[in-house]
Amino acid sequence: MPDIPQRQVRAVFDDTTIVVYQAYPPEIAGAAVAAGTFVAPFKRERMTWIKPSFLWMMYRSGWASKPGQERVLAVRITRDGFHEALAGACLSHFDRTMYDDAAAWEARKRETEVRVQWDPERTPSGAPLPHRSLQVGLSGSAVDAYVSRWIVGIEDITDDVRDWRALLSTDPGVVGAMLPPELPYPLPDDVAGIVGATPAPASGR
Repeated sequence: MPDIPQRQVRAVFDDTTIVVYQAYPPEIAGAAVAAGTFVAPFKRERMTWIKPSFLWMMYRSGWASKPGQERVLAVRITRDGFHEALAGACLSHFDRTMYDDAAAWEARKRETEVRVQWDPERTPSGAPLPHRSLQVGLSGSAVDAYVSRWIVGIEDITDDVRDWRALLSTDPGVVGAMLPPELPYPLPDDVAGIVGATPAPASGR
């Protein structure tokens, strides 16, 4: 199996949409599932983080066990919206391979409402892997676009998450085979450059 690039987006996607994950308390998750998008008590004025990596979401939420993250949602959004978010993004931390200097990074950060960061991808048990996973933080008008234009469906997958969590201690290999089938995601080259991703080969999707 070839080495996975250090910064590669991997996701569940089809010709027009991509799945990202979020975890919320029951009152926010329940209202979102019922409405088909995020509504009160979800707060648009707060930054909201979306994650294409299922296992990174599991690491962050403790497989739906951490307070305030008891419900895991698979949010299907348009690929155009995902690209729009990343095209207007800035890395959360200064990276000299991406910006001329710290001043250029600060200027970019002031101009944008989307933050991206690359964190170590995780195994089902939560151990870090050598390659990275993309996290995308939306604020301001990007949250409005996410809620009003980009979301095409929300599925509560908490029951599956809890079933898989129960299997982790007895048969982690079986769990791995059950997880959402994430593939390298073909970001447009210009968008990949903005977030520092390795472009995936065209897949025909």
